Amino acid sequence: MHNKKILIVLLLLVTFSLTGCTQYVKDDGKVVKEPTNGQSLVSNILCQPDPDSKIAKTYEKHEVDIEKLPTCNKFTPASGGYEGIWSTVFIKPLSWLIIQLGELVKNYGLAIILVTLLIRMIIFPISKKSAMQSEGMKEASKDLQRLEEKYRNRQSQQDQMMKAQEMMQIYKKHNINPMSGCLFAFIQMPLFFAFLESLYRIPAVFEGNFLGYNLGTSPFSALFGTSFSFNNLIDSFGNGSWIYILLPIAVGLATFFSFKMNSGMSGSNPEQEKQMKLMMNMMMVFITFVSFTMSTSIIIYWITGSLFTIIQSLIIRRHKNARDSKKRSQK
Repeated sequence: MHNKKILIVLLLLVTFSLTGCTQYVKDDGKVVKEPTNGQSLVSNILCQPDPDSKIAKTYEKHEVDIEKLPTCNKFTPASGGYEGIWSTVFIKPLSWLIIQLGELVKNYGLAIILVTLLIRMIIFPISKKSAMQSEGMKEASKDLQRLEEKYRNRQSQQDQMMKAQEMMQIYKKHNINPMSGCLFAFIQMPLFFAFLESLYRIPAVFEGNFLGYNLGTSPFSALFGTSFSFNNLIDSFGNGSWIYILLPIAVGLATFFSFKMNSGMSGSNPEQEKQMKLMMNMMMVFITFVSFTMSTSIIIYWITGSLFTIIQSLIIRRHKNARDSKKRSQK
């Protein structure tokens, strides 16, 4: 019952995240993009862009009233009044935190990294439990494979009930709770969408730069501009925009090692394990491909979170190996 309640809460969070409040500036039904960086202009931004910036002039050109908004350094979670649960409870407080840290460290790219690390530390007990479940599944894999062999040709209802009971005993032996191992995966989705919307609604973020990258520019926009063509790609190598291709590569590598470090939730037989690896590889390719259309700010969030997961898994694995070695030496 407790696990069902947790699942319901998480599904509600996902539902809220998928019904986000981001609205875009449109011209003849098409989303308006800032020509300088390819940023899709959000009409319900939370604070004013720099009045001297090209983005501000684009807003004015399309008659978006931004003068009534507070400047970003004066934005608070109460600014703009109530906009629904998702925006008021999640988006605005997260946006305020990003802005405050950006003002403090004088760089919004670094602020995104710090906020990501802060949130990951807050949910560390859940992510740690998920990582421990992954390690437990690795230990249990041999027992689960033997169980599959034992019941390979026994398909009666009674045999399947006995198999389920023995599987639960294996889980208990290795301290595995399949439901708790999935909690972090459910939490990541609303977190990602909260970051996505927050970053797109803060002009100070997509006007900023980090390590030579514009935070509002996507690799696709940097490489191809407003239209997909080979000539634009050639031009990007001439003007230095080719460095944006490094971002999807970094996303792919970070995602690959993150998945690899948490690949303990393998199947109980080689065929299931093969299917799991195939699915993970497909997910990695999909995420890498999608990252071409993500803004640099979102990519920074994703890479930071993946690196945190990798380091966390290494620490947990090292601690667990040391503990197991100590137990063996005591026997």
